[in-house]
Amino acid sequence: MLDNLSIGAAPITRRAALVAGSAFTTLFACEVANARAGAPVRSYAPARRLTHVDHAIVYRRENEMTGWPHVMGYWNFGDGELLQQVTSITTRYGNAEDISHDNLGREGLGTKSVALRSRDWGRTWDGENPTINMMSRIDPTLAGVRMMGDLQPIDFLDRDTIISNSSVGFGTPEGRTDVRVSRDRGQSWSPPIPVPKDALHSISGMNSVLIRPDGTAMIWLIEVDKEGWNRRSCVFALPPRGTDFHFLTFITPKRDPYGAADGDYQSTFGFGGHRWFYPRGYLLPSGRMLCVLRCQRDPRGIMWTEVFSSDDGGRTWQFLSRVNDFGSPGSLVQLPDTRLVMVYGYRLMPAGIRAKVSEDEGRTWGPELIVRDDGGSWDLGYPNAWVTDDGKVGTIYYFNSKDDPVQVNGGKRHIQRSIFSVD
Repeated sequence: MLDNLSIGAAPITRRAALVAGSAFTTLFACEVANARAGAPVRSYAPARRLTHVDHAIVYRRENEMTGWPHVMGYWNFGDGELLQQVTSITTRYGNAEDISHDNLGREGLGTKSVALRSRDWGRTWDGENPTINMMSRIDPTLAGVRMMGDLQPIDFLDRDTIISNSSVGFGTPEGRTDVRVSRDRGQSWSPPIPVPKDALHSISGMNSVLIRPDGTAMIWLIEVDKEGWNRRSCVFALPPRGTDFHFLTFITPKRDPYGAADGDYQSTFGFGGHRWFYPRGYLLPSGRMLCVLRCQRDPRGIMWTEVFSSDDGGRTWQFLSRVNDFGSPGSLVQLPDTRLVMVYGYRLMPAGIRAKVSEDEGRTWGPELIVRDDGGSWDLGYPNAWVTDDGKVGTIYYFNSKDDPVQVNGGKRHIQRSIFSVD
């Protein structure tokens, strides 16, 4: 079973040889490639709409904008219990400016964290009676913790022990990261513990954590330079019995040699171009690590998902694949038959949730699968995904519907989940 901490290996499929020559031989080569499972040309097939998808509302309040589950904290305990934290902002929905991400919260109407829990593999959630501001529930036995060393001895391989890492000033030159630890599946928490910058200009965390089999805890961060327009993904690590998280490595180059996100942006940082951010690590049973990254020129749709890989425990990284044309951030899971499924928000119209499947550990990806395309605007996505006990894919995300009676650049933003099979 796969959650955001570990995923399984997949068999390497046969790959068609490149054929040069006449148009006839090129066409013949494409036909041969199409016949071979896993051949790269399969990804060009038309998008396929999935059937028998089960959608359900998890959390909705008529005066709130609720969103961004991918970066607010998600934990899969492996026995059917899932914990998802989201942010909810009291919102007027009077006009498009009210719901602009640059304006949300400025009127001081109220912001809160909402923790949603499922105990049946994501089929039902406690959205009618969630936990509000979960992190304020301090574990009295951890109240005096000031650094990670104060927690020792602690076993991060224990499924009841989880880590949250988040930021003040996320994605800006002023970004700083704290971590919190819970030993009871998120019922109570330690106070925030600052992560040393280790001489980096800034560090922004987005609740991305991987526990390596040797017990090393790894958090996946981004550094933002002093100008604010270059984001570089990196890993910080806490060895067993360690006292602090420290810089381990960069995942991406210092600058994108292709300049895929470069431009003359007259916008805030959030609505500009950034090549690599939102890193999230996954571990394959083969020992290979994958890091899924978001890339964008415009978050309203011109964005895509890339994968980097490491074969030495996360110390060095290299580009592996671009998953899709458009859609990010992506959440990765492994099916019982070892295939990998990437689920992501699709913000170009018709907007919604889509997925792709890899049969070769993320090197190549098959045709696009449409989970749903009834979104009312670009303002949706940020999924987390899991595999249910009967082998289906579950995903939780924020959504706005084109059929919502209230339309303010799309319908009211709320949390939904979908359960589906890719076959």
